Amino acid sequence: MTKQSAGILMYRRRHGMVDLLLVHPGGPYWARKDEGAWSIPKGLFEEGEDALAAARREFAEETGAQAAGPFIELGVFKQPGGKRVFAWAMEGEFDLAAFRSNSFAMEWPPRSGRMQAFPEADRADWFSPEAALVKVTRGQRPIIEALLERLDLLSSRRKL
Repeated sequence: MTKQSAGILMYRRRHGMVDLLLVHPGGPYWARKDEGAWSIPKGLFEEGEDALAAARREFAEETGAQAAGPFIELGVFKQPGGKRVFAWAMEGEFDLAAFRSNSFAMEWPPRSGRMQAFPEADRADWFSPEAALVKVTRGQRPIIEALLERLDLLSSRRKL
């Protein structure tokens, strides 16, 4: 069965510009990666589970904030590995100082027999659309482009 994730791309309007909120994945495999590593707050959900409810849950788990909406449905985006990401956007504010993320456990170093806890996301930041398209994973670029198109910013890259 194809894995599926659901996530929310938060955006804000400041000083006539749009900023996008992305999170950086936690754990040792992502520690030294930056460009092409960031993500919208998202996570896996099960068949039959409401995708928007899962997106709201994952947003809370990865940022520590509640996603209240209203939500803009951006679509379903197939990732290079085959996973499908159900994505929404939401205008809002997020205080980076309030960022907190759930953690997960994994054996580290590999084959050491020792379990260590790592945050699902180790940091969050606001990016301009241009910077976000560089920072986000290749498979999630179409999610950002879908929001920019909805906001009528994709072709013109004009100020709001």
